[in-house]
Amino acid sequence: MIHCHSHLGIKEMARPSNKAAHAVPPHTLTRLAREWLAEDTPNFDLAGVSVGSQEVEAWLLCKTPRSILAGSPFFTAVFAEVGCRVDWIHQEGAEIGQDSVTLTAVVRGPARCLLLGERPALNCLARASGIATRSSLLQSTATARGWPGEVAGTRKTTPGFRLVEKYAMLVGGVSMHRQDLSGMVMLKDNHVWASGSITQAVKAARSVSGFSSKIEVECRSEEEGREAAAAGADIVMLDNFRPRELHVAACALKKEFPTLLIEASGGVTPENLATYFSPHVNIISLGCITQGCPVVDFSLKVQKG
Repeated sequence: MIHCHSHLGIKEMARPSNKAAHAVPPHTLTRLAREWLAEDTPNFDLAGVSVGSQEVEAWLLCKTPRSILAGSPFFTAVFAEVGCRVDWIHQEGAEIGQDSVTLTAVVRGPARCLLLGERPALNCLARASGIATRSSLLQSTATARGWPGEVAGTRKTTPGFRLVEKYAMLVGGVSMHRQDLSGMVMLKDNHVWASGSITQAVKAARSVSGFSSKIEVECRSEEEGREAAAAGADIVMLDNFRPRELHVAACALKKEFPTLLIEASGGVTPENLATYFSPHVNIISLGCITQGCPVVDFSLKVQKG
Protein backbone atom coordinates (compact mmCIF):
# COMPACT_ATOMS: atom_id res chain seq x y z
CA MET A 1 0.00 0.00 0.00
CA ILE A 2 1.37 3.42 -0.99
CA HIS A 3 0.98 5.93 1.79
CA CYS A 4 0.15 9.41 0.50
CA HIS A 5 -0.49 12.62 2.42
CA SER A 6 -3.07 14.57 0.39
CA HIS A 7 -1.68 13.80 -3.06
CA LEU A 8 -4.27 16.14 -4.56
CA GLY A 9 -2.78 19.02 -2.59
CA ILE A 10 0.72 18.83 -4.02
CA LYS A 11 1.02 22.61 -4.33
CA GLU A 12 0.50 23.01 -0.59
CA MET A 13 3.29 20.59 0.36
CA ALA A 14 6.10 21.98 2.45
CA ARG A 15 9.59 22.33 1.11
CA PRO A 16 12.45 20.70 3.02
CA SER A 17 12.84 22.65 6.29
CA ASN A 18 15.52 20.82 8.29
CA LYS A 19 18.03 23.44 9.46
CA ALA A 20 20.92 21.43 8.03
CA ALA A 21 19.60 22.15 4.53
CA HIS A 22 20.45 25.84 5.00
CA ALA A 23 24.12 25.01 5.60
CA VAL A 24 24.78 23.97 2.00
CA PRO A 25 25.43 26.96 -0.31
CA PRO A 26 23.33 27.02 -3.50
CA HIS A 27 26.42 27.16 -5.72
CA THR A 28 27.73 23.99 -4.07
CA LEU A 29 24.47 22.19 -4.82
CA THR A 30 24.71 23.32 -8.43
CA ARG A 31 28.35 22.27 -8.79
CA LEU A 32 27.77 18.81 -7.37
CA ALA A 33 24.65 18.23 -9.45
CA ARG A 34 26.50 19.14 -12.64
CA GLU A 35 29.44 16.89 -11.76
CA TRP A 36 27.18 13.90 -11.07
CA LEU A 37 25.19 14.42 -14.26
CA ALA A 38 28.36 14.80 -16.34
CA GLU A 39 29.75 11.59 -14.87
CA ASP A 40 26.57 9.66 -15.65
CA THR A 41 26.00 11.10 -19.14
CA PRO A 42 29.38 12.23 -20.55
CA ASN A 43 28.13 12.48 -24.16
CA PHE A 44 25.02 11.07 -25.90
CA ASP A 45 21.87 9.89 -24.13
CA LEU A 46 20.83 7.33 -26.71
CA ALA A 47 18.00 5.88 -24.62
CA GLY A 48 16.44 9.33 -24.41
CA VAL A 49 15.44 9.06 -28.06
CA SER A 50 12.87 6.44 -27.13
CA VAL A 51 10.94 8.66 -24.71
CA GLY A 52 11.22 12.15 -26.15
CA SER A 53 10.44 15.38 -24.33
CA GLN A 54 6.76 15.06 -23.48
CA GLU A 55 5.83 16.21 -19.97
CA VAL A 56 5.58 13.34 -17.47
CA GLU A 57 5.06 12.84 -13.76
CA ALA A 58 7.06 10.41 -11.64
CA TRP A 59 6.50 9.30 -8.05
CA LEU A 60 9.41 8.98 -5.66
CA LEU A 61 8.70 5.91 -3.53
CA CYS A 62 10.46 4.95 -0.30
CA LYS A 63 10.50 1.20 0.27
CA THR A 64 12.42 1.12 3.57
CA PRO A 65 10.02 1.89 6.42
CA ARG A 66 11.07 3.98 9.43
CA SER A 67 13.84 5.77 7.53
CA ILE A 68 15.03 9.33 7.97
CA LEU A 69 14.75 11.36 4.78
CA ALA A 70 18.03 13.13 3.95
CA GLY A 71 19.50 14.55 0.78
CA SER A 72 16.46 16.30 -0.66
CA PRO A 73 18.38 19.52 -1.49
CA PHE A 74 20.81 17.48 -3.62
CA PHE A 75 17.97 15.50 -5.20
CA THR A 76 16.15 18.71 -6.09
CA ALA A 77 19.35 20.32 -7.45
CA VAL A 78 19.97 17.42 -9.82
CA PHE A 79 16.50 17.70 -11.29
CA ALA A 80 16.69 21.49 -11.48
CA GLU A 81 19.77 21.12 -13.70
CA VAL A 82 17.78 19.06 -16.22
CA GLY A 83 14.72 21.29 -16.17
CA CYS A 84 12.50 19.26 -13.84
CA ARG A 85 10.73 20.30 -10.64
CA VAL A 86 10.25 18.38 -7.40
CA ASP A 87 7.35 18.71 -4.95
CA TRP A 88 8.14 17.11 -1.59
CA ILE A 89 5.49 15.36 0.46
CA HIS A 90 7.83 14.62 3.38
CA GLN A 91 10.24 17.19 4.78
CA GLU A 92 13.97 16.77 5.15
CA GLY A 93 14.77 15.03 8.44
CA ALA A 94 11.31 13.46 8.75
CA GLU A 95 10.90 9.81 9.65
CA ILE A 96 9.04 8.07 6.87
CA GLY A 97 6.28 5.88 8.27
CA GLN A 98 5.70 2.18 8.71
CA ASP A 99 4.09 1.53 5.32
CA SER A 100 5.99 -0.82 3.02
CA VAL A 101 5.89 1.81 0.25
CA THR A 102 5.57 5.54 0.95
CA LEU A 103 5.03 8.28 -1.61
CA THR A 104 7.75 10.79 -0.74
CA ALA A 105 7.83 13.32 -3.60
CA VAL A 106 6.53 13.97 -7.09
CA VAL A 107 8.87 14.92 -9.96
CA ARG A 108 7.62 16.55 -13.15
CA GLY A 109 9.37 17.48 -16.37
CA PRO A 110 10.31 16.37 -19.90
CA ALA A 111 10.56 12.57 -20.00
CA ARG A 112 14.12 12.30 -21.30
CA CYS A 113 15.35 14.95 -18.86
CA LEU A 114 13.65 13.33 -15.89
CA LEU A 115 15.33 10.02 -16.76
CA LEU A 116 18.70 11.76 -17.09
CA GLY A 117 18.47 12.90 -13.48
CA GLU A 118 16.92 9.73 -12.08
CA ARG A 119 19.98 7.65 -11.13
CA PRO A 120 22.30 10.40 -9.77
CA ALA A 121 19.44 11.83 -7.69
CA LEU A 122 18.36 8.44 -6.33
CA ASN A 123 21.90 7.35 -5.50
CA CYS A 124 22.49 10.50 -3.47
CA LEU A 125 19.16 10.30 -1.65
CA ALA A 126 19.56 6.60 -0.82
CA ARG A 127 23.05 7.02 0.62
CA ALA A 128 22.29 10.21 2.55
CA SER A 129 19.07 8.80 4.00
CA GLY A 130 20.87 5.63 5.10
CA ILE A 131 23.50 7.63 6.98
CA ALA A 132 20.89 9.92 8.53
CA THR A 133 18.84 6.90 9.64
CA ARG A 134 21.83 5.26 11.34
CA SER A 135 22.84 8.60 12.88
CA SER A 136 19.35 9.13 14.28
CA LEU A 137 19.36 5.64 15.80
CA LEU A 138 22.71 6.24 17.50
CA GLN A 139 21.65 9.63 18.84
CA SER A 140 18.40 8.14 20.13
CA THR A 141 20.43 5.58 22.07
CA ALA A 142 22.44 8.37 23.71
CA THR A 143 19.32 10.40 24.50
CA ALA A 144 17.51 7.42 26.00
CA ARG A 145 20.43 6.73 28.32
CA GLY A 146 20.74 10.39 29.32
CA TRP A 147 24.30 10.71 28.02
CA PRO A 148 24.95 14.40 27.28
CA GLY A 149 28.02 13.99 25.04
CA GLU A 150 28.28 14.03 21.26
CA VAL A 151 28.05 11.03 18.96
CA ALA A 152 30.29 11.86 16.01
CA GLY A 153 31.21 10.63 12.56
CA THR A 154 34.73 10.24 11.25
CA ARG A 155 36.72 11.10 8.12
CA LYS A 156 36.06 7.58 6.78
CA THR A 157 33.93 8.90 3.95
CA THR A 158 33.58 8.17 0.24
CA PRO A 159 36.09 10.22 -1.83
CA GLY A 160 34.23 12.96 -3.68
CA PHE A 161 31.05 12.44 -1.66
CA ARG A 162 32.12 13.64 1.79
CA LEU A 163 30.01 16.79 1.84
CA VAL A 164 26.82 14.79 1.31
CA GLU A 165 27.78 12.20 3.91
CA LYS A 166 28.73 14.81 6.50
CA TYR A 167 25.50 16.68 5.73
CA ALA A 168 23.52 13.48 6.31
CA MET A 169 25.07 13.18 9.77
CA LEU A 170 23.73 16.63 10.60
CA VAL A 171 20.25 15.70 9.41
CA GLY A 172 20.42 12.56 11.56
CA GLY A 173 21.35 14.58 14.63
CA VAL A 174 24.99 13.63 15.26
CA SER A 175 28.21 15.64 15.08
CA MET A 176 30.22 15.72 11.84
CA HIS A 177 33.51 15.77 13.83
CA ARG A 178 36.14 17.47 11.67
CA GLN A 179 35.23 17.83 8.02
CA ASP A 180 38.76 17.55 6.64
CA LEU A 181 42.45 17.86 7.55
CA SER A 182 42.16 21.65 7.58
CA GLY A 183 39.26 21.72 10.05
CA MET A 184 41.14 20.71 13.19
CA VAL A 185 44.58 19.37 14.12
CA MET A 186 44.44 15.66 14.84
CA LEU A 187 47.74 14.04 15.70
CA LYS A 188 47.50 10.31 15.12
CA ASP A 189 50.01 7.58 15.91
CA ASN A 190 51.95 8.10 12.67
CA HIS A 191 52.31 11.82 13.37
CA VAL A 192 53.68 11.06 16.84
CA TRP A 193 56.08 8.39 15.65
CA ALA A 194 57.36 10.60 12.81
CA SER A 195 57.88 13.62 15.06
CA GLY A 196 59.49 11.72 17.93
CA SER A 197 56.99 12.24 20.77
CA ILE A 198 53.54 13.48 21.63
CA THR A 199 54.98 16.60 23.25
CA GLN A 200 57.03 17.49 20.18
CA ALA A 201 54.11 16.86 17.85
CA VAL A 202 51.75 19.07 19.88
CA LYS A 203 54.34 21.83 20.15
CA ALA A 204 54.95 21.85 16.40
CA ALA A 205 51.24 21.84 15.58
CA ARG A 206 50.51 24.64 18.03
CA SER A 207 53.17 26.83 16.42
CA VAL A 208 51.14 27.00 13.20
CA SER A 209 47.53 26.32 14.20
CA GLY A 210 46.95 29.49 16.22
CA PHE A 211 43.97 30.16 18.49
CA SER A 212 41.32 29.14 15.97
CA SER A 213 42.09 25.42 15.79
CA LYS A 214 41.82 22.79 18.48
CA ILE A 215 44.47 20.11 18.76
CA GLU A 216 43.46 16.50 19.32
CA VAL A 217 45.86 13.65 20.01
CA GLU A 218 45.19 9.96 19.49
CA CYS A 219 46.39 8.09 22.58
CA ARG A 220 46.79 4.38 23.27
CA SER A 221 47.14 4.62 27.06
CA GLU A 222 46.27 6.81 30.00
CA GLU A 223 49.92 7.84 30.21
CA GLU A 224 49.91 9.07 26.61
CA GLY A 225 46.70 10.98 27.32
CA ARG A 226 48.36 12.65 30.28
CA GLU A 227 51.37 13.64 28.15
CA ALA A 228 49.12 15.07 25.46
CA ALA A 229 47.07 17.11 27.94
CA ALA A 230 50.20 18.41 29.67
CA ALA A 231 51.61 19.45 26.29
CA GLY A 232 48.52 21.57 25.62
CA ALA A 233 46.19 19.32 23.64
CA ASP A 234 42.54 20.37 23.75
CA ILE A 235 41.15 16.89 23.08
CA VAL A 236 42.50 13.45 23.89
CA MET A 237 41.19 10.51 21.90
CA LEU A 238 41.41 7.30 23.88
CA ASP A 239 41.71 4.89 20.99
CA ASN A 240 40.68 1.22 21.05
CA PHE A 241 40.10 1.15 24.82
CA ARG A 242 37.77 -1.46 26.24
CA PRO A 243 34.81 0.24 27.97
CA ARG A 244 35.96 -0.53 31.51
CA GLU A 245 39.51 0.70 30.80
CA LEU A 246 38.08 3.77 29.07
CA HIS A 247 36.01 4.78 32.08
CA VAL A 248 38.97 4.48 34.47
CA ALA A 249 41.34 6.45 32.22
CA ALA A 250 38.77 9.14 31.38
CA CYS A 251 37.95 9.67 35.05
CA ALA A 252 41.62 10.02 36.00
CA LEU A 253 42.41 12.45 33.18
CA LYS A 254 39.36 14.62 33.91
CA LYS A 255 40.37 14.93 37.57
CA GLU A 256 43.82 16.16 36.57
CA PHE A 257 42.73 18.24 33.54
CA PRO A 258 39.10 19.37 34.14
CA THR A 259 38.78 21.33 30.87
CA LEU A 260 40.17 18.53 28.71
CA LEU A 261 37.75 17.03 26.19
CA ILE A 262 37.90 13.25 25.99
CA GLU A 263 36.89 11.27 22.94
CA ALA A 264 36.41 7.52 22.73
CA SER A 265 36.94 5.81 19.39
CA GLY A 266 37.80 2.44 17.94
CA GLY A 267 35.68 -0.68 18.15
CA VAL A 268 32.45 1.22 18.82
CA THR A 269 29.36 -0.17 17.10
CA PRO A 270 25.62 0.54 17.27
CA GLU A 271 25.28 -2.59 19.39
CA ASN A 272 27.89 -1.69 22.05
CA LEU A 273 27.64 2.11 21.95
CA ALA A 274 25.90 2.38 25.32
CA THR A 275 28.80 0.63 27.11
CA TYR A 276 31.03 3.60 26.26
CA PHE A 277 28.77 6.22 27.88
CA SER A 278 30.41 7.98 30.81
CA PRO A 279 30.13 11.41 32.45
CA HIS A 280 33.86 11.77 31.79
CA VAL A 281 33.63 11.06 28.04
CA ASN A 282 32.57 14.00 25.88
CA ILE A 283 32.65 12.49 22.38
CA ILE A 284 32.22 9.01 20.95
CA SER A 285 33.13 8.62 17.27
CA LEU A 286 32.15 5.76 15.00
CA GLY A 287 33.38 4.93 11.52
CA CYS A 288 30.31 2.75 10.93
CA ILE A 289 28.16 5.84 10.49
CA THR A 290 29.49 5.90 6.94
CA GLN A 291 31.36 2.62 6.46
CA GLY A 292 29.07 -0.33 5.79
CA CYS A 293 25.97 1.74 6.39
CA PRO A 294 22.83 0.37 4.67
CA VAL A 295 21.15 2.60 2.11
CA VAL A 296 17.46 3.45 2.04
CA ASP A 297 15.60 1.91 -0.90
CA PHE A 298 14.04 4.57 -3.13
CA SER A 299 12.64 4.23 -6.62
CA LEU A 300 11.22 6.67 -9.14
CA LYS A 301 8.23 5.49 -11.17
CA VAL A 302 6.91 7.39 -14.18
CA GLN A 303 3.12 7.45 -14.11
CA LYS A 304 1.13 6.55 -17.22
CA GLY A 305 -0.86 9.41 -18.59
